[in-house]
Amino acid sequence: MKQAGDCGHSDHGGGSVHQHESHGHAAAAGGCCVQGDAALAALARPVFHERGTRTAMRIMQMDCPTEEALIRRKLESMDCVHAVEFNLMQRVLTVDHAVDSETPILAAIRSLGFTPELPGAGQRQGKSVDAPARHWWPLALGVALALCAEMFSWWGYAPWLSVVAAVSAIAFSGLGTYKKGLVAVFNGTLNINALMSIAVSGAVLLGHWPEAAMVMVLFAIAELIEARSLDRVRHAIESLMQIVPETVTMRQGDGTWAEVEAAQVTPGAIVRVKPGERVGLDGVIVSGCSVLDQAPITGESLPVDKTVGDEVYAGTINGAGAFEYRVVAASDNTMLARIIHAVQEAQSGKAPTQRFVDRFSAIYTPIVCGLALLAALLPPLFLGGAWLDWAYKALVLLVIACPCALVISTPVAIVSGLAAAARHGILIKGGVYLEQGRKLMLVALDKTGTITQGKPVQTDFEPLAGLDAAACRRLAASLASGSDHPVSRAIAAAHMADGVEAGGAGGQDLLPVTGFEAVAGGGLRGTINGSLYLLGNYRLVRESGYGSPALEARLDTLERQGKTAVVLAGAGQALALFAVADTVKESSRQAIADLHEMGVRTVMLSGDNTHTAQAIAAQVGITEVLGSQLPQDKLAAIDGYATRGIVGMVGDGINDAPALACADVGFAMGAMGTDTAIETADVALMDDDLRKIPRFVRLSRSTHAVLVQNIALALSIKVLFLALTLLGLGTMWMAVFADVGASLLVVGNALRLLRR
Repeated sequence: MKQAGDCGHSDHGGGSVHQHESHGHAAAAGGCCVQGDAALAALARPVFHERGTRTAMRIMQMDCPTEEALIRRKLESMDCVHAVEFNLMQRVLTVDHAVDSETPILAAIRSLGFTPELPGAGQRQGKSVDAPARHWWPLALGVALALCAEMFSWWGYAPWLSVVAAVSAIAFSGLGTYKKGLVAVFNGTLNINALMSIAVSGAVLLGHWPEAAMVMVLFAIAELIEARSLDRVRHAIESLMQIVPETVTMRQGDGTWAEVEAAQVTPGAIVRVKPGERVGLDGVIVSGCSVLDQAPITGESLPVDKTVGDEVYAGTINGAGAFEYRVVAASDNTMLARIIHAVQEAQSGKAPTQRFVDRFSAIYTPIVCGLALLAALLPPLFLGGAWLDWAYKALVLLVIACPCALVISTPVAIVSGLAAAARHGILIKGGVYLEQGRKLMLVALDKTGTITQGKPVQTDFEPLAGLDAAACRRLAASLASGSDHPVSRAIAAAHMADGVEAGGAGGQDLLPVTGFEAVAGGGLRGTINGSLYLLGNYRLVRESGYGSPALEARLDTLERQGKTAVVLAGAGQALALFAVADTVKESSRQAIADLHEMGVRTVMLSGDNTHTAQAIAAQVGITEVLGSQLPQDKLAAIDGYATRGIVGMVGDGINDAPALACADVGFAMGAMGTDTAIETADVALMDDDLRKIPRFVRLSRSTHAVLVQNIALALSIKVLFLALTLLGLGTMWMAVFADVGASLLVVGNALRLLRR
């Protein structure tokens, strides 16, 4: 027979769910009220689930591990619940459960004194995720009454005056604690509310009225301060969303301009931005030019010039110019919204240290509670101790038994680290990667678009056969125009520029290409006017039967100059030779030097030939180079390095995705990188500045240091007051400071990371 509150269904069929969709960059569990209720509402999109249904809900009263343990114990005892996931920092609970069992699950949560909110519960734009504010006067009155109880006792007034003042103080400040404590006891959970309720009740029974009142008041004050401190951590990311304007100026169908809500604008609309305004949505400039401050999105320290065809991001600040842009993403799918969603999703995953602390705390509390029971019984029974004295010590130990400070010490540090990284344009997708960063032994880097600008220009052209130069350029540009590879773009751009200089339209004479094929790590193939042509590196040329010692020698000369050389071949012979060169980013040199100074090795993995890769590597200080790397070669290289330690991989293209996925920490170029690379990577550098990698490593090391400090601080305070209590020097109010005071200390210590 099911217990009360158990679900009435156990079927695992499909059904509508409330679930996060990762491929759409939807809001992670809980969000931060991004564009009103959008963060939570994004979880309401239907996804078929082999185990039934997934429902996400926000619980505003869910502040710390105390509430998590209570809810987890309740739900995991229900037959229809398959799994539960908690995001305490965003106060969101996600439940995998049987179809049509949502109602009894919600009823079970409400029976614990919580109010679950489903997507669409009516939260308005900009509304905070803070719990509803409590009236301050009951707590203030409780403080005054507790002080009166102490003074009446100290001055020797009639005992009943102290008792009345103490009872009144407990009533005004501790009824909520008692209510939560009773719920916890009835559900078989010994959390801080239950332990505090038992301890205060025991003190009352022992006649310690003033102390019982003061302990309850101090606990209520400390809980309030702790909640406010945690809210500051929660808002570290939410503050980013406040930089986005709620309204934008959009062009109407009749050509007029009107101010509309940003949330109502759809992709394709034209929006106008005046000087000094913030950009409201992501888009591409169609008219005008300006200089934008992109620091809130990419972490760039200097403003960036923008003109027609350039991308602009929501939340960036326009300079002195005015421009119009075409919207490319809805308000809940802007770059900024995706950053916030990804960081919030990262908060829900537990880092290794956090998982260890959770396991430790599950053992710690029962042990200390058992120690309290032994302290109350053994000395009076076998050592002749006074029952009342040892009962009081046992009550003090009960207060010390709660592991709140220990459990909360890790998530606040992880979230603070994630938020600090996001503010500097480093998007970390999980606490596990933030912890891994400090252990990086080696970082492998792609060349084009990663170390270099990724915008090479054509530097050399040499016809090799009877065709004239113009015909060779035309054939090569026709093939190159079908590819987005930087080398292909450089060749196509050079042909277009030649056409413009000659007085033509530029690039309008391109020939139609059929059977177009991009050969991974090789080049391009296609049929033009019935003949098969290829444009690629010497490997592709040789494999296709067009190689020769003379051609190889000519290519080798160009490659030793740091250039990438490709050959146009067809009609049975090599037709022309092209060379392009890329420029190294100034930031790359400093980034490599910083990594080496930190003891992290670097290696370049490039699809270009070895000579070109070595020339570029020498410019930035990398000594180990692997050239002519196909995607599978990069993957094998990362796999090999991983046997020696923690390995990172940095890339920007589709061909880097396998290696990014294989690496312990994958870094993607967030601005120039492909969607595949960004989705596969664990960390995205939003402005493609490699100096953010050593900054990430430093932040990882700092976060680990704070984690160790917090755990040591929480444990040492507990052990100290445990020893003082057993020696007869500890009091109940000291135990309150030992518990909640330690929580405040670890939260404050973690907040230091936000200032980095």
